[in-house]
Amino acid sequence: MTHQIYTTDVLVVGGGTGGTTAAIQAARRGAKTILVSEFPWLGGMLTSAGVCAPDGNELEAFQTGIWGDYLKELQQRQPGGLDNCWASLFSYHPQIGAQIFADWVAQLTNLQWFRGQLPLEVLSKDNCITGVRFADFTVKAKITLDGTELGDLLALGNIPFRWGWELQSEFNEPSAPVTHNSLTAKYPVQAPTWVVIMRDYGKNLAPEITPASNYDSSLFKGAWDDYGAEKFLNYGNLGNSLFMINWPNCGNDYGEGLTRLVESEQAKSEFLHECRNYSQNFAHFIQSSLGRRYGLAENVFPQIKNSSGAFAFHPYYRESRRLVGLTTVKEQDILPVAHKNAAPLHPDSIAIGNYPNDHHYPGVKFELQPKSIRWGGRITGTPFTIPYSCLVPANTDGLLVCEKNISVSHIANGATRLQPVVMNIAQAAGMAAAICIELNTQPRNLPVRALQLALLNDARSPIVPLFNSLPSHPDWLNKQLYYLDNLHNYSANLTCDNTPSIKYSYGTNPRSKLRNIYSIDGIFHRLYQQNYRFIFLSSSVYKTCAYQLIAVNYAIDEALYFLPDKSYITIEGSINHAGNWLLVEHITTKILLNIYSKK
Repeated sequence: MTHQIYTTDVLVVGGGTGGTTAAIQAARRGAKTILVSEFPWLGGMLTSAGVCAPDGNELEAFQTGIWGDYLKELQQRQPGGLDNCWASLFSYHPQIGAQIFADWVAQLTNLQWFRGQLPLEVLSKDNCITGVRFADFTVKAKITLDGTELGDLLALGNIPFRWGWELQSEFNEPSAPVTHNSLTAKYPVQAPTWVVIMRDYGKNLAPEITPASNYDSSLFKGAWDDYGAEKFLNYGNLGNSLFMINWPNCGNDYGEGLTRLVESEQAKSEFLHECRNYSQNFAHFIQSSLGRRYGLAENVFPQIKNSSGAFAFHPYYRESRRLVGLTTVKEQDILPVAHKNAAPLHPDSIAIGNYPNDHHYPGVKFELQPKSIRWGGRITGTPFTIPYSCLVPANTDGLLVCEKNISVSHIANGATRLQPVVMNIAQAAGMAAAICIELNTQPRNLPVRALQLALLNDARSPIVPLFNSLPSHPDWLNKQLYYLDNLHNYSANLTCDNTPSIKYSYGTNPRSKLRNIYSIDGIFHRLYQQNYRFIFLSSSVYKTCAYQLIAVNYAIDEALYFLPDKSYITIEGSINHAGNWLLVEHITTKILLNIYSKK
């Protein structure tokens, strides 16, 4: 059989969250694109790894670009909506996410997708990447993007990368260790998790989950002691009696011999076998502790290698090889400036994120500098930006990165690794690759303002984080460009320009939003600033039911902020029973009354 050679403008290797998003964006821009994936599903963390409760960029002003489009598609396709778990504002069945990506790819005639292939060799000439060889074919490309889960092209192409911790002396990061220690030795990178989906069968009818080798129940003892079994399961509730098991506390994070992931194929295979078995053992522990009402789900993932269809295709990798780029994102780049609510703004910003910094080392609580605020009645992360220069290798042409393999420190990776920010990074990388084709230039020579304008105008994807500015507003683009040109004036404004009057209604038409909307009368209670409770009122007797009020829209956030305590209001919003919160879409104030005077 002849070894086929393909020629394209843009080659994306890896069909994960980053690779898939980058390929779609490059093709939408008009570049002839080839996407090569290892697995039959596209989407990585969001789908084939089973982490279908994404974190970060949950505020309405940050639900933009391909990330925002993905959320809208999920709401249309997920039975019962996305208000299922308390780990995220969005949870869904992974096969639905995979179908969304497959449909988007199928719509693009200039995007060709090959699956079931791993990169074997990176081709280069004069320090410029020219393509990649796979088992069945070779692809020659003008621009190649590394979208693999572990930064495989960096290793194959001898492109400088980092793996492991940096000491405080290297980047002066406040959370970095001063010297190497037992933690840095045992866990060179964050631990992955092999997600398993469990099901509530309603009765003790679930098939028995057999433990894998080396089962030790003591490893999982106390997993949900601080939460209770019901709250533990609802952490990853996906709706329709399915639960994502991705649990850090004495759960299925696995970190034994992590360096094996990058040592050799055989060593990696051994690690993956142990990691999957560890999740099977945790599932067995759950069933043996809570009863046969809970068992492995069926047919969530395609059944391969005698799997029940409950186990993801591959682990959720929280960290990979990390590029040595033109610049490196450090902890200081994601932490808020003193007395402000956002990190410093990069002049070459091309993506935004807001997730709190979060590291996973089994059995170890690692303290990091805080980067959270209370907004919208809940805790959210302070926003930060990703510079274009961290996508570009320091000394190699023809290549961009678009996954967790950007040029980022080990410490800062805890905030940049999440699904929505990776989608934003990848959308920028795909756009950059296509513009490089248009301009016949290398990524290092790409005019960054051209990329920024394309992201703002074509993708409606913000590159300056503003809580109170939506892409639909006529002044949104002017605000984005103003702060890019006046970095010293930037602060992530938390509020609207004008204080709202509480005599009227706030919010937009809730029927156009992402949720299943209910209209409920009740009493608003301010426990303290940015912590609100709502007491439902029945129509006939004054029975009460208390829910936390939260918002992702800036106008609703302001309305709650200024609403008088014990106001009688009508709320239109969606209820999340797992998190015991009500996500407010619209508020109508009524008369003020003291409900407790009623008999």
